[in-house]
Amino acid sequence: MSLQGKKIILGITGGIAAYKMNYLVRDLIKSGAEVKIVMTRSAEQFVSPLTLSTLSKNKVFTDFYDDNKTWNNHVELALWADLILIAPCTANTLAKITTGICDNFLMAVYMSAKCPVAIAPAMDLDMYAHPTVTKNLQTAESFGHKIIPAEFGELASGLNGQGRLAEPSTILSVLENQFSDAEQTLSGKKFLITAGPTYENIDPVRFIGNHSSGKMGFDLAKEASKRGAEVILISGPSSQKVDDKNITLHRVTSAEEMFDEVFKYYESTDVAIMSAAVADYTPKVKATEKIKKNDNELTIELIKNKDILRTMGEKKSKQFLVGFALETQNEEENAKGKLVKKNLDMIILNSLRDEGAGFANATNKIKIFTPTEEQSFALKSKEDVAKDILNFIEQKL
Repeated sequence: MSLQGKKIILGITGGIAAYKMNYLVRDLIKSGAEVKIVMTRSAEQFVSPLTLSTLSKNKVFTDFYDDNKTWNNHVELALWADLILIAPCTANTLAKITTGICDNFLMAVYMSAKCPVAIAPAMDLDMYAHPTVTKNLQTAESFGHKIIPAEFGELASGLNGQGRLAEPSTILSVLENQFSDAEQTLSGKKFLITAGPTYENIDPVRFIGNHSSGKMGFDLAKEASKRGAEVILISGPSSQKVDDKNITLHRVTSAEEMFDEVFKYYESTDVAIMSAAVADYTPKVKATEKIKKNDNELTIELIKNKDILRTMGEKKSKQFLVGFALETQNEEENAKGKLVKKNLDMIILNSLRDEGAGFANATNKIKIFTPTEEQSFALKSKEDVAKDILNFIEQKL
């Protein structure tokens, strides 16, 4: 497994093994991870921030303020990460982790994090065997942190024993396995996800449609697949693509075609997320030939399409049913009304009043409602919004 797309903070502390982080950063980047590095001041004695910045293609953080007095937001950095790795972790930093001493930028980032943490200790053999270090490693592990044990070998002191930092290849393998294990939280679940617009033909050339790109639905499908789910993805016309053995893509054009395709799979579905922007109306008569421009006015009579989401709510048995509401006015009232009226378990509101949200954007800003609770989220990339939605659904499952 690769670390493609994973956001990793590497916290480097002041030990001789810090030089190995040049190799680890290189390997993390090769594996597809995005890496941001936080160093303690003492770590700069052992490895160059310039080298690490060049290898990671990102700024290296060492303090709350840069030389130009720009403030580095430790909370924002911590929330960005999918995982924090502290390597090499000295006895001093390990003690701070277990006792909550926050006296440098790395510790501020660590204590602000909500993501998993991995610790790779490195020190001389007598330090590593000391009862306080043993106890602190056990305490860190009780916090839920992954400990990557020190290895046996020749140490900087000239002695031989346990205390040597795990090799970069070993650390990389542990991180890959950790993500792999964490991602299988939806293993055995079957998801049905819709995406994109529908096109309602007026004639063979023209159609009624909307600006939906399908990106939100495709990102939801990819995230569910990463977590081990089997995904049926039904998409209207969209340029979005997917290449994933866990995702079966069915492309449709009209609302009627989407209705038919949805109900081929709905009965066996565990979770249905209806993110497609389905047309409410379709032309009553669809011309078989291109309509010629003859008059100043053209009247098209529209009739209602079948309501896919309402029908799913009526037929719901074991399924966890999620809808979307894209609104421009009375947003929360309309979303809550749709939640009840269509018998949904959860609805996701985005408002076109919020800059960067809605159709044709790489970002989105959502608010989630269930019959008993609500939660708001900041503007994020649609990939990160998909994670927030899946995290919320997992809690409800």
